[in-house]
Amino acid sequence: MNVLESLAEAQPAPYWLDAAAGAARPEPGEAPAGEHTCDLAVVGGGYGGLWTALLAKERDPSLNVVVLEAGRVGSAASGRNGGFCAASLTHGLENGADRWPDEMHTLERLGWDNLRAIGATLTRYGIDAEWEPTGEMTVATREWQVPALEREAEKAYELGWQPILLGPEAVRKEVASPTYLAGLWDRDAVAMVHPAKLAFGLAAACRSLGVRIHENTRVTGLRSDARRLRLSVAHGSVTARRVALATGAFPPLLRRMRGFLVPVYDYALVTESLTPAQREAVGWKHRQGLGDGANQFHYYRLTADDRILWGGYDAVYHYGNGLRPDLENRPATFAALARHFFATFPQLEGIRFTHAWGGVIDTCSRFCAFYGTAYDRRLAYAAGYTGLGVGATRFGADVMLDLLCIGLAPGEETERTRLAMVRSKPVPFPPEPFRYGVIELTRREMARADRNDGRRGLWLRTLDRLGVGFDS
Repeated sequence: MNVLESLAEAQPAPYWLDAAAGAARPEPGEAPAGEHTCDLAVVGGGYGGLWTALLAKERDPSLNVVVLEAGRVGSAASGRNGGFCAASLTHGLENGADRWPDEMHTLERLGWDNLRAIGATLTRYGIDAEWEPTGEMTVATREWQVPALEREAEKAYELGWQPILLGPEAVRKEVASPTYLAGLWDRDAVAMVHPAKLAFGLAAACRSLGVRIHENTRVTGLRSDARRLRLSVAHGSVTARRVALATGAFPPLLRRMRGFLVPVYDYALVTESLTPAQREAVGWKHRQGLGDGANQFHYYRLTADDRILWGGYDAVYHYGNGLRPDLENRPATFAALARHFFATFPQLEGIRFTHAWGGVIDTCSRFCAFYGTAYDRRLAYAAGYTGLGVGATRFGADVMLDLLCIGLAPGEETERTRLAMVRSKPVPFPPEPFRYGVIELTRREMARADRNDGRRGLWLRTLDRLGVGFDS
């Protein structure tokens, strides 16, 4: 079977949102009509918005909280991602240590607390999100990636983590691939989760506490109205004492955020369920998430019904912050992903892919979220998670609520809001046409570095010195 045959029957839709995945989508909340008021309006019905609404009600049950979602809950990144729920708040140890070395012990502790709190929340509200705390293993598939894993292990040990560094034989005993030369398995810092079930479960938990969730409700305007903020929607408005923006990659209502964000398309495939013989041939008894050590890396994992989700590699930016439904289907990328899949698992030759889809990620130049306020701290925002939002959005929600002083005294600071990571901003992206040129040049240079044994050219070394970049 060739690559195109393996993709011939793949549905152009996210596996997680498919009825076969068992994620029954709840009925949509009605769009508001007329004039409404509330204490806190949350714009965005993905993880960031749902966590913000839920945590706000847990902090202060008396609050009147409204969530406004332009489409359906979990229909964007929250229902399309790989389901890696990581403790890292900084897109990995190396990125965080390079930017905030003095805060890394605190950031790692807060990230680990955040991950445990997510697991506890699922238990508390009875959310069946297929939570599997299996950890994640990074594998080296080229010789130059092996020393990088060793350096990462050293940093992890310094910060109190205890990942397992595996040689060729040991890593292939974990997961059988002829491409593996080494592996670094962090057993504690990542859990696998069903993305759509997580989103739907959070929405149900919010509603159980009295949060009103209005779907198919696009916010078209924002303005200050006396001591409140007024959000315009199609058939009315919502006036709120406080507003939290959690719109991810989509154009933010706050103009000052736009220079910091670019929407980048990521793509994934899912196979049919493995037969017992195929499962035995792959191994993977510990079901950990996997990713390789290249600049243009792949991430992959097992689903609850023993399919393999395989994604990453291409990270595609379209001129002018392009956002269109047709960009979610990219046959050339699907074919490349399928070729890479069979190179990694040649023993699975003949397996078919049932789903192939794309989705947009909110990316910023420092790879992890940034935060801020506007309108005299009546509005807070968090964005730029760059692919690690499954876990970090809960932390971002807490930061937004801290900045809005929800459940706090006016002007009160917290450990979170005192962080340099929270107080600083990433380097902004240049305007078009320079934005597109810079991103495309960076993509090509990353691919060239992968071909040249990891050697980074002048352009990438310059970005490294400036503390900016672009990640697959």
